Amino acid sequence: MSERLQPGDTAPAFTLPDADGNEVSLADHKGRKVIVYFYPAALTPGCTKQACDFTDNLDLLAGAGYDVLGISPDQPEKLAKFRDSESLRVTLLADPDKKVLDAYGAFGEKKNYGRTYQGVIRSTIVVDEDGKVERALYNVRATGHVAKIIKDLGI
Repeated sequence: MSERLQPGDTAPAFTLPDADGNEVSLADHKGRKVIVYFYPAALTPGCTKQACDFTDNLDLLAGAGYDVLGISPDQPEKLAKFRDSESLRVTLLADPDKKVLDAYGAFGEKKNYGRTYQGVIRSTIVVDEDGKVERALYNVRATGHVAKIIKDLGI
């Protein structure tokens, strides 16, 4: 398992395909703050709730200078289906080889019902305008998390 990021760390650079197969890089957002959130799987109840919460608050976040990127190990085709079925406006990125998940410390050992396995650790990283980690939140809950971020960021 990779190291978890800490505030002040340089956010690992990445370029991933979005739901339409277009390449999106963290560098594309230089000069703006970026909320990068990692979730286990598109079209699942918790991940749908979280993505809908981000979509519902996208205008508020954008108005405060934040872009939102959601990353999962799903393929772009599944992300497109997810976006379209839930009317999501958040940019969803595909990381099927889990390189970015790993670089951000969002993939590793999980425990569920007494079973230990490797998986996506639901995480949110807030990156400042200069590409530095402002906040690194791991093992977050799908429900209520967006409201907590908005409150914590003072938006």
